[in-house]
Amino acid sequence: MEKIELTKQGIEDLKAELDDLVNVKREQVLEQIKEAKALGDLSENAEYDAARERQGEIESRIKEIQTILQNAKVISDKPRNTKAVSLGAYVTILDLSDNTEETYKIVNTVEAKPFEGSISDESPLGKALINKSVNDVVRVKATPEYEVKILKIEFAK
Repeated sequence: MEKIELTKQGIEDLKAELDDLVNVKREQVLEQIKEAKALGDLSENAEYDAARERQGEIESRIKEIQTILQNAKVISDKPRNTKAVSLGAYVTILDLSDNTEETYKIVNTVEAKPFEGSISDESPLGKALINKSVNDVVRVKATPEYEVKILKIEFAK
């Protein structure tokens, strides 16, 4: 498997999520399964089925995070080129369609939280911004397409 580039914060967030899943959520779901078993007949026990399904989701996410962390590569806080957008950059853009300013952090898809201001380098906006510089106007291939102007690029906020 190829290396997954993550920010230091992204790795810390994944470690915290893994700790919560292993030490809190896993224990909670085991307790739910135990309680559901106590209700009797498992063949028609919706609580048991729901708890087992949740257990499967938790175990799957634990394995996923472990794999990501095993293959993680921390991206440097100090990129080689601070004049161009790359992973870990905070980019302030001006949306030319409505004259609004937004700031986004460019991250790997694993770390992306669009509603919290972290967008993936694989998203339409992220792809358009990568390797571009301040004052560049870029076309974002979304539906509908739109243009943004890069106002500022910062690292390690």
